[in-house]
Amino acid sequence: MEVIKISPRGYCYGVVDALQIARQAAKDATLPRPIHIIGQIIHNQHAINELTAIGVVTLDGPDRFTILEQVKEGTVIFTAHGVSPQVKQSARDRGLHCIDATCPDVTVTHDLVRRLVAEGYFVIYIGKKGHPEPEGVLGEIPGHGVLVETLEDVEGLTLTAEQEARVAISTQTTLSKWDTQRVVERIQERYPHAEVHIDICAATQKRQEAVASQARGADLTIVVGDPRSNNTNRLVQVSEELAGVPAKRIEDLSQLNLEWLKGKKRVAVTAGASTPSQLTREVIRYLEQYQAPE
Repeated sequence: MEVIKISPRGYCYGVVDALQIARQAAKDATLPRPIHIIGQIIHNQHAINELTAIGVVTLDGPDRFTILEQVKEGTVIFTAHGVSPQVKQSARDRGLHCIDATCPDVTVTHDLVRRLVAEGYFVIYIGKKGHPEPEGVLGEIPGHGVLVETLEDVEGLTLTAEQEARVAISTQTTLSKWDTQRVVERIQERYPHAEVHIDICAATQKRQEAVASQARGADLTIVVGDPRSNNTNRLVQVSEELAGVPAKRIEDLSQLNLEWLKGKKRVAVTAGASTPSQLTREVIRYLEQYQAPE
């Protein structure tokens, strides 16, 4: 089996920083106990299990306020996806010690939307419904922004005359730049004067571009990553739609279906920005020694 090891792949610096912050918290005997993460520090169950083993408990739920209600004392860590000011204030009001592991790229978007609203803009934010990142960003500007995910969402927008007068566009950091561009163009058709800010992070964009170019000519792309990871799912989409190569997502080697390998000679492998490197290496090693049955 010929294996195309797509590069770059795997952890981005925001994920590395967030995990390091959580590990350091576990080692710091001065921090109030217990230590809880409000949501998933990153979207990868293997990483979450590692933190659980060292005493950092992950709490998940439909929104950050609901999660906070479970915490009575100790320390809380806010995830790489960012949280709203209201969530931070709620944690402080509960007397909790707070540690912020928000990715710096997400913080840039928080700062941006606050500035835009201060300048009189209404923000149309392109993001994934139900994902924690839009929850945190739009929490910065309650009443002054709206979330759209699809072209249909754009068609359904009904802005007031005041909102239409000054419109700005911002985006989730982990989207596909190609899908985002289609949505941006449709918003611009409706609001030609819209000010555009594409906030897809460099790590996400480089990983997508790498798949689009390096997977070409492969028979199959294997994307290693958690099903809740938006950037992981976008890599599957990029392989299929831009490289023209069918793709399968797996969490780890145990999910590799050998039926997928029948008749395949060249397989490309990549990983989401929240996927531990050892999981991808195990998949690559297996494929490199794989011998199709006679």
